[in-house]
Amino acid sequence: MEKKHIPVIKAPDSVKAKEPFTVSIKVGGIDGVEHPNILGHWINWLELYAGERFLGKAEFAPTVATPETTFHIVLEGPAELKVIEFCNLHGLWESKKKIDVK
Repeated sequence: MEKKHIPVIKAPDSVKAKEPFTVSIKVGGIDGVEHPNILGHWINWLELYAGERFLGKAEFAPTVATPETTFHIVLEGPAELKVIEFCNLHGLWESKKKIDVK
């Protein structure tokens, strides 16, 4: 069940302070196991944080929107990115990625 619910975060391991960079997030897809996207079972939303600081949110409608998105963010110092997502059947799931800032 984890392979289709864990948010996968793609971002550089290291970035320059105060310079924008891209963070891409996709729910599931680990080892080819995709999350269903049907009326009775879908990813409703995901949120991105740097530590405890809220950075953004994406919402998804069933059958017409896939649970993946891209954010362009700026960090001033090292941070741990955290993604929390909500599956309408299986609740909250999260993942984290540390970003070094130079």
